[in-house]
Amino acid sequence: MPYRIVPVTAFEQNCTLLWCAETQDAAIVDPGGDPERIRQALGAAHVTPSRILLTHGHIDHVGAAQVLASELRIPIIGPHPEDAFLLDSLPLQSQMFGVPRVDPLIPDRWLAADETIEVGQLRLRVIHCPGHTPGHVVLVAAEERLALVGDVLFAGSIGRTDFPRGDHRALLESIRDRLFPLGDDIRFIPGHGPMSTFGEERRSNPFVGGNAF
Repeated sequence: MPYRIVPVTAFEQNCTLLWCAETQDAAIVDPGGDPERIRQALGAAHVTPSRILLTHGHIDHVGAAQVLASELRIPIIGPHPEDAFLLDSLPLQSQMFGVPRVDPLIPDRWLAADETIEVGQLRLRVIHCPGHTPGHVVLVAAEERLALVGDVLFAGSIGRTDFPRGDHRALLESIRDRLFPLGDDIRFIPGHGPMSTFGEERRSNPFVGGNAF
C-alpha cells in the first residue's frame, strides 16, 4: 500500500496520505494544518483524494480538514461520535494553543467500531481505541500489515491522558487488548514521531511493553 507521511504544524503532526496503487484513489488521514503542504504532497503523488479520515478530535489532527474538504469537494469521515465534544470545542482549542481559529466541525459521517472503509481496493478496519480521547479510532490495513494509530501509541511512548475525558487505564487496555493482539509484525504510523511495530513496542515500550505488563 503506497503512503506518504507529511509532517504539519508546529506540533510536527504526521498527516498521512495513503492510496490504492490500482486506482490511485487516496485518503487524507489527520490533516492537522498546513493545507498547502498537503496539497503539494497530493500533487507529487499523482493521486486523487476521495475522503478525509480523522482519528480523533484534537486540533493538531483536524485543523485543515474543513479547508481541504471544501477545496477538494470530499467528505470528512470520523472520528467516533464520542469525540463530538472536541470537534465542537475547536475554537477554544485554537485559542488555547495560539493557532488561527478553526470553526466547530461536524463530519459528514462518524465512524463505528469494526466497520470497514474502502479506499479503492484497500480495506481499512476501524478499531475504537479510547483513552487519549474517548472517540479515538485506529485504522488498520490488515492485508498490508499497517496501522494508523493517531495519538494512541508512539515509538517508546503512549498518548497523553491529561486532556478532557482522557482515561489512562482505558488507553492501556486499548493498546494491550485491541492493538497488540493484531500481530507483532504490524508497522504503525503514529500521530507524531517515527514509525515502529506493535512487536517492538510490546517488547520494549516502558509504558505498555515488557515489564509494564
